[in-house]
This record gives sequence, C-alpha cells and structure tokens, in this order.
Amino acid sequence: MCGIVGYIGSKNSVPILIDGLKKLEYRGYDSAGLAILSDGKIDIVREVGNLSHLENALNKNELCGNLGIGHTRWATHGRPTKENAHPHADCKNNISVVHNGIIENFLNLKEQLMERGHVFHSETDTEVIVHLIEEYYEGDLLAAVQNAAKKLEGSFAVAAICRDHPDLIVVARKDSPLIIGIGNGEYFVASDIPAVLKHTKNIFILEDYEMAKITPEGICIVTFDGEEVKKDIFKVEWDGEAAEKGGFEDFMLKEIYEQPKAIKETMRDKFSKEDEIIFEKLQLSEEDIRNINKVVIIACGTSYHAGLVGKEAIEHWAKIPVEVDISSEFRYSDPILNENTLVVAITQSGETADTLAGVKEAKNKGAKVIGITNVLGSTITREADGIIYTHAGPEIGVAATKTLVCQMVALYIFALYLAKIRKYLNTEETSAIAKDILMLPDKVEEILSGNGKIKESAENYANCTDFLFLGRGIGLPVALEGALKLKEISYIHAEGYAAGEMKHGPIALIDDGVPVVVVATKSKVYEKILGNIQEVKARGADVVAVASCGDDEIEKVADYVFYLPETPEIISAVLAVVPLQLFAYHMAKERGCNVDQPRNLAKSVTVE
Repeated sequence: MCGIVGYIGSKNSVPILIDGLKKLEYRGYDSAGLAILSDGKIDIVREVGNLSHLENALNKNELCGNLGIGHTRWATHGRPTKENAHPHADCKNNISVVHNGIIENFLNLKEQLMERGHVFHSETDTEVIVHLIEEYYEGDLLAAVQNAAKKLEGSFAVAAICRDHPDLIVVARKDSPLIIGIGNGEYFVASDIPAVLKHTKNIFILEDYEMAKITPEGICIVTFDGEEVKKDIFKVEWDGEAAEKGGFEDFMLKEIYEQPKAIKETMRDKFSKEDEIIFEKLQLSEEDIRNINKVVIIACGTSYHAGLVGKEAIEHWAKIPVEVDISSEFRYSDPILNENTLVVAITQSGETADTLAGVKEAKNKGAKVIGITNVLGSTITREADGIIYTHAGPEIGVAATKTLVCQMVALYIFALYLAKIRKYLNTEETSAIAKDILMLPDKVEEILSGNGKIKESAENYANCTDFLFLGRGIGLPVALEGALKLKEISYIHAEGYAAGEMKHGPIALIDDGVPVVVVATKSKVYEKILGNIQEVKARGADVVAVASCGDDEIEKVADYVFYLPETPEIISAVLAVVPLQLFAYHMAKERGCNVDQPRNLAKSVTVE
C-alpha cells in the first residue's frame, strides 16, 4: 500500500521523482525516500513523515542524476522510521530497491539470508528483496531480480537499480499495480497513472508475473520464466490537470463538487438517446442474466456501502436475491456459489487485494464475475469476466466521495438492466426510472449550491467525541457511510445503525453529549424514522436530519435539517450521502485534520 516511481532518461531525475511521488502520496505518507544513481554510486535520502520532509532534506543536498527510484510509504512491517523507509540497499550499497506490497515469507527468507552473512538494518519485509537480489546477482540485474521474484510469496511491485548498470532499471510485478510511462528517449515507472501524466499519456501496464528491463534505448518485457511479452501501448484519455486541486482548498472538497460531472460521465456510455441501456464490456448474454439465481456483491469500506445500495435496487427491480459480503470475510468463508451465481466485485482502484482474492475464489467455484471499477487497465479488468466502469476521473483524496456516488449510479443502471432483461419492468417503467436517474447530477448540484447550514452544524458539533448515525431501508447504507466518513477524516468515534436496532443496545449511549444523525428522507418507513427521532430526543440528544425538501414535520423535532431535492426512494441514496460528506469534511476542517491524508489510511489497499 505504497507508491513507487522511477525515471531513466537525459534529465535530472530528482524533481521528476518528487513530482511523481506527490501524485502518489495518497497511497502512503508515513515516510518517503529517493535513490539516485550517479557517478558510479547510489545516493539514498529518506525521511519520516510526508513528502515535505523529504523535500527539505533534498534542499540540503545537491543530489542529481538521470536515473533514480522513489517511494512513499504506508507502513505494514515496521514503524514509520528513517531506517524502515524505502529505498533499501544491499550489504555493499550496490543495489537499491523500492517495493509496494507484502512479502508473506519474509521471515523465513530473512533467517536464511542472515545465516549466509547478510546484515539487515530495518524491520521491513522489503529489505529481504534487495538482499535476495544481491544473493543472486552475478553481473546480470534482470536475472537476479527474476530469480529473487520466484522466491517471494505475497504481493509485490518492485523497482531495482544497480551501481554496475548506470543506464538500467529493472521492475517486476505480482498482485500489485505497476505501469511504465513511455516518453521521448525517457521512461517512467509508477504505481499509478497520475504519477506519469505530466510527461506522457502512453503507458505499458504490467500484469502479474511480468517484469521489464528499462534502458534509454527501450523496454524489454518478459515473464518471470524469461519468455518475451509483446504488449500494446495503453493511451490515457484524461490529463494531469484532472488530478490537481483546481482552486479548491483540498482534493476532497474538489472531488465532492465534481460529483455532478462524475455522475454524468458514469451514465454517458450506459444510456442511449432512447434511454436504452448499454453495457459494452459486461460479457453476459440475456440467457445468462435470465439464469441468475443469486447475486453476491463483494467490496470493502465505502464500496461495501455502495454494494448495500445495489442490493436494494437489484432486489426491488430485478427480484433477484442479493447477498453483500465484505471481501476480506468472503475470501475465507467457503461461499456457496455455482454457475448461476453472479458475483459483482466493487473496487474503486481495481487493485484492492481482498476483493481481487474474492474474485479468484468466485471464479474457482464456477461463478460469473462482474467488476465495477474506476481505473482503466487495473487488475480487476483482467481478472473479472466483465467490467462496468464508473468514469469518475482520478480521485486523490483518501476518503472516497465521487467514486462512491458513481458506484451507486452504475449499480442502479445495472439493476435496471437486469430487471428489463428478466421482464420484471416493461419499457415504460424502465424509461421512467432511467429519467429519474438521469436527473441525479442536477439534483446533486442543487445540494452543493446551498450547504451553509451544513458548515454551521459542523462548527457547533466539532468538539463532540461520539456520534450515532441512524437509517432504515435505503437510508441504512447512507447512515453507515456517513459514520465512516466522519470517523475516517475527523477521528471522531461514530457508529452507523439500523434505526430499529437502536433500542436493542445503542440507545444506552445516548445522552446530552452524543448527537444523532438520522437519514429521514421520504420513504415507506418515514413514520417509523420519526418515531426513532422522538426516542432519542426524549433522552436529550441533538438530532441532525437528512430530509426531503418540503418536509415541515422534521423541523419540529430536529435541531438541524439538511434538505434534499425530492427523488424516488430507491435512488435517493446518491443525494443523501452528499450532505454527510460535506458534514464530515467541515467537521474535520474545524478540528484541524488533514482531510486528504487521514492518519493510518491509504487510498488503494493493495495488501491484505
């Protein structure tokens, strides 16, 4: 769960690597470092903390060289210290590596290498890699990395340089993303596309068990067994400016305000002018869809909440039973699947380790798998049978916002498609629902244009230490997401519950110091929600309500009300999450938190 970069060409690599790391800092910011090869030696600079600390250290050096690798870390093995920061070097300071992933057999390898005289200086699993490469190195860096890679168990994207080869970077990948940017006489290595977009839109995407030898003259891609791989160039369609703040104070706020556009982009390739639904890469025939007897949705974190919304829509419109599982539990649960089970795997990055493992488990049991992702060319696009893209554009803030609403919209359209094929909705009904979905961007825009009360309420509650979020029906996943957003970026303890469950335990927590946020939009359970609000008000709690426009009753019982434009109950989740995103954002800002880089979190969870 780290970011790696590399550069080889005619320019000074230091500013290029730092710029690339800034684009990847969402992947980790516990520590950072560079290794620069110049004048027959490798200079390594590493610092604890975010990139500003590394930049300050570099300002005190005159580091320069046209070949280098860099790293920004999210700690897995070992504390965030300078010793544990990447890059790591071998015993002779001849070889240096950076690594993203987890080496599961590192302890056994470390013991073997120490017995052979290797001296370790960190607590990391990564240092095993560089010593293992040293063990195999006999003048051929590619062969040494190749042999080392075959000994590693777990996930890794590795970039290695060697003092003996001032014009060579060797990279290797297994279960962790890695791309190579193709410039004019120069090449770039990175964990993710935004790191190279300033320099090129032409990239190679390495797949599992592939590695590459990169020199100023070109790239040679081979498998771990040495077989040459011919690969098509992937051309990126969005530009680097899409990953900049664009005048907003934070990436998170920018991405919240980008949601209307992101939803439009997500819908663009799925609806024709006649409201016909199109999924070009679904790889499901109409017969396949009619034979589905169960849908299983697997996801993690915010994507899991999108899955809960998808369950409501699929069951309501298509009448297919749906299970929603947390990916990390699903992969070990011995799930009951068969050829008529459809597994829908939701992963923003397309690289979420637990979800990818769940995909493999599902395919091994004969189920068909559809992936929902925001990243073209990511691992899930190759592992799943079919793909639905969300087209939200790059999301840099660690807390998911626009990718969540786009996942919800994609699931709504998919549910509608299933219902139409299975003939549970006729053409007129499908068209009416499609029109409601197509109106969502304008309604989100309306919410964003008047959020003063949200900021006011955040100022009032910023010093609170606990929150409860309540919802029923489609409001429950919204409540769960609201609680997650608040705890992620403001570090306030927050719990989401089904409102009917409150009196079965959580009501014991309610007192004058615990505000309760209630999703109370117009629905079939609206009267029940009002009753739940009365229960918490009777115990002295403040109530913050998310309600439908024109609801006068809610004003009588809630201390703050965030109003939403009216929309059908099932698709109201897209609207209801927006004020809760803003509420969490303003709470975090009031408390002085870094909303883009919340502590202990990373954007792309590529480790188990």
